Amino acid sequence: MLKFTNLTWRTLTLVFLMLSGISSQVSAEENKPNFIIIFADDQGYNDLGCFGSEKIKTPNIDQLAAEGRKFTSFYVPCSVCSPSRAALLTGCYPKRVGMEKHVLFPKSDYGLNPKEHTIANHLKGLGYSTACIGKWHLGHLPELLPRQQGFDSYFGIPYSNDMNHPDNKNKPKISSDERWINQASAVTHWNTPLVSNEEIIELPVDQRTITRRYTDKAVEFITANKDKPFFLYLPHSMPHIPLYVPEDVYDPNPRNAYTCVIEHIDAEVGRLVQTVRDLGLADNTYIIYTSDNGPWLQFGTHGGSADPLRSGKGTTFEGGQRVPCVMWAPGRIPAGTSTNAFSSTLDLLPTIASLTKSKLPTNRIDGHDISATMTSDRSPRNEMLFYSSRGELQGIREGDWKLLEIKKVNRKNKSSQTTSYLFNLADDIGEQNNLFTQYPERVGRMRVQMQRLDAEITENARPVWRKTE
Repeated sequence: MLKFTNLTWRTLTLVFLMLSGISSQVSAEENKPNFIIIFADDQGYNDLGCFGSEKIKTPNIDQLAAEGRKFTSFYVPCSVCSPSRAALLTGCYPKRVGMEKHVLFPKSDYGLNPKEHTIANHLKGLGYSTACIGKWHLGHLPELLPRQQGFDSYFGIPYSNDMNHPDNKNKPKISSDERWINQASAVTHWNTPLVSNEEIIELPVDQRTITRRYTDKAVEFITANKDKPFFLYLPHSMPHIPLYVPEDVYDPNPRNAYTCVIEHIDAEVGRLVQTVRDLGLADNTYIIYTSDNGPWLQFGTHGGSADPLRSGKGTTFEGGQRVPCVMWAPGRIPAGTSTNAFSSTLDLLPTIASLTKSKLPTNRIDGHDISATMTSDRSPRNEMLFYSSRGELQGIREGDWKLLEIKKVNRKNKSSQTTSYLFNLADDIGEQNNLFTQYPERVGRMRVQMQRLDAEITENARPVWRKTE
């Protein structure tokens, strides 16, 4: 018969308490899901197999959809790069954080204020490892790069891949087809930098390999952080023009350029997801794949498709701001499902806060918690404002109804003309049937609400960070 002395009992008690503490810590770590946001650049609504593309083959993203959920009424709050990215990270309309005035350039002296609360800030405060790998485009100055915005590390191109360091001058005047045929133009015609943290490490960056190198870094980050919670923000530089791919996947036919680039992105997504699976992280990881705005239609076969939506990048029509979105989280998001519930990148920050059972700061944001929308057709979002690429208020969606009032100014005589539209998106996703004259009372109510919401944002807008001499 075993005899336990008081010393033995004290020792066992201490061991038990230590093991309990370790178990509690492990359990707490396990209860913190990982988050990966993959943000394509200028990818259209129709540019995935699971969203109807008959030409582009995307088996890996399609598999995410088959194992997760498609969001078919998912919006970005602006149809160009910088404002859209600011909105995703802060949960705020670009105008609320001073980022509504089109895109940033290599000579821009301002950017997203580091005082703003980003997804990275939020998760880092909860003990997450955070990394931004890819296109940043919220300010290229050291004070504005990702490590000042809540990320532990950064690797990527600080603005669009058609911009040149240091002043955006001497850009090539050759056609898209010529650039594609001459893939070496990636390093002979462009002077686009690759940055690690705050240091330029390659100038010009070889854009032929950049999508794959982003994935290499992403795989390294996930592997290094497999035993603790992490947030990976992976905003790809492609398929923004100019288009480039590695030699081993290159199709010399310029008519297939865009298809080739998207299929390469898809293959790299597959490699990243396989890493998540191989490391046993699939059951505790959310992956969100979407795009920063609609396709750049003016580039023809080098741009994508928003079918069946109207127009594309740079507009407030559906093709400019409704984007493909797939969310994947095995065991948490029902497999093979789709929802047309109204949602937006604005909603990602509050949703992530909800999924991590954490509170947001008191700063006003415009997003909603759509965690319930991941498993149902219910959404707390019923309305969204539409701003032009330069920040002018142009419309509002309320439920299935969308009002647009687009003002065009004649620079020669300084006159202006406003064209008004009212669409019922439930019946007319392609925005072909203008009901503006048929529902004057609805138009009046929506116009008042649009102006009221915009006035509140204008009154409470927060300043960007700006360089001072």
